[in-house]
Amino acid sequence: MDYVSALLPPVVMAVLFISVIRVIVKTQGGANKTKEDAVVDAALARAEGARPESARSDA
Repeated sequence: MDYVSALLPPVVMAVLFISVIRVIVKTQGGANKTKEDAVVDAALARAEGARPESARSDA
């Protein structure tokens, strides 16, 4: 019975790791990509608009 308790944590971690990787891969691209890109573009535009005028002329 000791071998079951020794193998359980690595097996659980492996299953969780594979699940996370699958979710990441599935959510890349497709319809979500357009929404995510729009959110990032809006955040960048908002950050660019908040910069002082002197910082814009230096870049």
